[in-house]
Amino acid sequence: MMLHIIARGRIGQGPESALVDRYLTRIPWPTKVTELPDTGGKMPTPADRSATLLLDERGRDISSMGWAQAMGRWRDDGIREMRVLIGAADGFSDTDRAQADLIVRFGQMTWPHLMVRAMAAEQLWRGYSILINHPYHREG
Repeated sequence: MMLHIIARGRIGQGPESALVDRYLTRIPWPTKVTELPDTGGKMPTPADRSATLLLDERGRDISSMGWAQAMGRWRDDGIREMRVLIGAADGFSDTDRAQADLIVRFGQMTWPHLMVRAMAAEQLWRGYSILINHPYHREG
């Protein structure tokens, strides 16, 4: 299953980008990051079987175990692409939320989009490590 972060805004080359790469390169599954402008731009066409996790301030609070369980369920159901969407400053529309398979948030606080991208990459690595019983989750 491909793990695909699709984010509004440009991260550029810096510590946040390095942190995203640090986590995504640990995962042996294919990974991809797509950056879109703050408004407009063409959303990448999803794989023939994809699931969308939307990061939204109105989403549910879930644990890392819950995130991993969603990843595992989608993998086991034959999903080819897990899309993690990070919106612009104004978030997502009701239509976007209605089309998502899972809507979560990283707590009640507001986070900068650059940090959210790094946090999403870390949770993808943590979720994968939980699924394979790697000690990272217990160490982190």
